[in-house]
Amino acid sequence: MKAEIRDFVRTYVKAIKESNAALFAGAGLSKPAGFVNWKELLSEVAEDLNLDIDKETDLISLAQFHVNERGRGKINQILLEEFTKDSEITENHRIISNLPIQTFWTTNYDTLIEDSLRAAGKRVDVKIRNSNLAVTLPNRQATVYKMHGDISLPDEAVITKDDYENYQHKRKPFTLALQGDLIEKTFLFIGFSFDDPNLQYVLSRIRILLGESQRDHYCFMKKVSRSDFPKGNEHDDDYRYAVIRQELQIKDLKRFRIQVILVDDYSEITEILRYIENKIRRLNVFISGSVSDYGEWGESRIFNFSTQLAKRLISNDQNIITGFGLGIGSCVISGALEEIYSNPRATAEKRLLARPFPQVGTSNLKEIWTRYRFDMISRAGISVFLFGNKIHPETGITIEADGMIEEFNISVQTGSIPVPIGATGYTARTIWNKVIENFDDYVPDSSLKPLYEEIGNENNTDEKIIDCVLEIVRRLDEYKY
Repeated sequence: MKAEIRDFVRTYVKAIKESNAALFAGAGLSKPAGFVNWKELLSEVAEDLNLDIDKETDLISLAQFHVNERGRGKINQILLEEFTKDSEITENHRIISNLPIQTFWTTNYDTLIEDSLRAAGKRVDVKIRNSNLAVTLPNRQATVYKMHGDISLPDEAVITKDDYENYQHKRKPFTLALQGDLIEKTFLFIGFSFDDPNLQYVLSRIRILLGESQRDHYCFMKKVSRSDFPKGNEHDDDYRYAVIRQELQIKDLKRFRIQVILVDDYSEITEILRYIENKIRRLNVFISGSVSDYGEWGESRIFNFSTQLAKRLISNDQNIITGFGLGIGSCVISGALEEIYSNPRATAEKRLLARPFPQVGTSNLKEIWTRYRFDMISRAGISVFLFGNKIHPETGITIEADGMIEEFNISVQTGSIPVPIGATGYTARTIWNKVIENFDDYVPDSSLKPLYEEIGNENNTDEKIIDCVLEIVRRLDEYKY
């Protein structure tokens, strides 16, 4: 991984963890979904004016020329036709909607961002008009600021020179809100060309106000390649010109503390976003375990092992998700809370999610448990399994916990990497055997197999087993998918 990408990921993941991250989307994010860019949008407008769209560089003026000659009606109709087409949420939209980012800005008229957030089960507050900024959707989980309006109001969309010249008068609250977010949050710009006059105005104001104290931001940009231009020596000059211009633009963006992440292909952006998604998910560790029969381990050792495992995970900067498993759930929670409360700045709400399973009250209890498990495990990037037994209600015999098997299957289904501590026996041993026998099917990094073998070794001390679990978690966190 390139150094600049590694540095960006580290900084942006930290901002996400601290709820200080924001994302700004331009037309490039929506294009893979089938939506047009500005040149494609205004090609018919140029034809009406007997102009060549390929020769036009000032598209804002082009839109204004058409309004001057023909009025606003046709542009409104084009907007409706182009941005109400059926489209599917792209992989990039899916990834960013799953990230715990609360603030989204866009100059796009389409609804892909808010649609993808809702598809991810989030409650979204969409800001289109000034009046929207004065009210807050209760219990919102994400806010989407439509800086240039929305396709639901094509007559108010910012597209012509008049619209841009009047922006500070008609939509100044958006300017102030964006200025505040750019000062307080770390932004990632995706699919944005930085030609927008409104954004340039805001960035300039911040630079003048804060100087070198500006916050760092990041943007993706595809590196100019010779393959982007037609073959033939006559196009070599165009290529060289584009390289020089891109280099100058990258240097200019540094004035606003915007660091450019160059990629050779747009698919790299998806890979980087997926890497960020995985790192965020792997901060959350789901602990699956239950004990009715303490067996050879004994109650005291099981309680101490479960408590120390939770403490070490929290100390390692992981968050814990647990279903309050029978016999060990209180130990996991106690260990986690003890470590959390040792840090006066830590908050239990962010570090520990404990959900006891409902026991009575409905005839569809098993179905509810499955949905419950799926909801918890889908938030975690790693699932740790320990012990796992119960007493058969009719025979009184100790049997494996079928609920843990279901949690293992859900982990595999949702991409949560299983870490079964086979040395604890019972269902965890069964799962460990399955993982070891088909290791590459369950664990993305084959070099971790020796560590997995250690957590299945019953002769190891409890401390060594926990050390190995923590090392597995650490290396999974660093692994690039």
